[in-house]
Amino acid sequence: MRRLIFEPEHEQFRQTVRHFMETEVAPHAEAWREAGQVDRAIYRKAGEAGLLCTWAEERHGGAGIDDFRFEQIIIEENMSHGDIGFYINLHSDLVAPYIAKLGNAEQKDRFMPGIVSGETILAVAMTEPSTGSDLAGMRTRAVEDGDAWVLNGAKTYISNGILSDIVVVAARTDPAKPHGIALFLVERGMEGFERGRKLAKMGLKSQDTAELFFNDVRVPQANLLGEAGQGFRYLSRFLAQERLVAAIGFMATAQTAFDITLDYVKERRAFGKAIGAFQNTRFRMAELRSELDMAQTYIDQCVLLLNAGELTAEDASSAKLVSSELEARVMDACVQLHGGAGYMDEYRISRMYSDARISRIFAGTSEIMKEIIGRGLGLDERKMN
Repeated sequence: MRRLIFEPEHEQFRQTVRHFMETEVAPHAEAWREAGQVDRAIYRKAGEAGLLCTWAEERHGGAGIDDFRFEQIIIEENMSHGDIGFYINLHSDLVAPYIAKLGNAEQKDRFMPGIVSGETILAVAMTEPSTGSDLAGMRTRAVEDGDAWVLNGAKTYISNGILSDIVVVAARTDPAKPHGIALFLVERGMEGFERGRKLAKMGLKSQDTAELFFNDVRVPQANLLGEAGQGFRYLSRFLAQERLVAAIGFMATAQTAFDITLDYVKERRAFGKAIGAFQNTRFRMAELRSELDMAQTYIDQCVLLLNAGELTAEDASSAKLVSSELEARVMDACVQLHGGAGYMDEYRISRMYSDARISRIFAGTSEIMKEIIGRGLGLDERKMN
């Protein structure tokens, strides 16, 4: 399906990004999976190629492009032709905007140049061992002490947890208020900031996921991001874009799984003919093609809404729900159509199947997405009783 969302300059940019992913990322993917993390040099290479934070101000090294379609292309090409464990999307589209949009002039001048160049790798730490999506249950604490905040607590399941140089950490500053949270910029090397285990996962083998510990970490007032007590509002503000970013990635991996399966069923033979010639295969692939085209059209529309500043929480939740559930169905069908080969990790579809299982969990579970969409319809028990 031709996607009308893109202009010629976008397609030209796509070719540049694809070449980068095919030459600088894909050749290292297997080694990175074995190592359990990507080489931090890939961030510097991406920075040199102008692929980090295309939206950042020119004075900070960015291109100043106010069009999320360029970021969409980077995400899609990395998922299709690079490596899913290279979390360029987390760096550029989830964490960097916190600093660029909430940071003061001094913070932006201090941190953004390194973020754009790839010298400084980013992570965000919200999830804790005892809480998932329930930010009101957060136990990490920050207490103001003169010219600093003293941070204590633990975070888990942190993507880029090992590689990161700056972590945006959410911590409770007002115990009396369920949403009394602040955001802090915790830098590599701060005394009391320790990294725990690199966590073993079902999939995403090349993406480093870790535990983080904060033991009386003195975070300077200059590293408080925005206002104390406003962290919950800040986190909510950026969740719509986070979920759309996730949805873009899910669609790209689902489309890639479809493409490699289409090639496979044309070549693999059984009972004297290509398995793609069997009616069951034709019908299943036809169903997937239709579902992918419809979902992709919706995701593209959400990107345009984001560009216009009109993307709602409900829109983004729908995008995340639909794309992650569709990705799961596509992966399952594609493994089935590969037969026994689909269960072998030497085939990419096997690894993609394992990688995709987290999609319905992170950035808000499918159940949380349904809650948000349902409440947006006015179906909120707190208001209906």
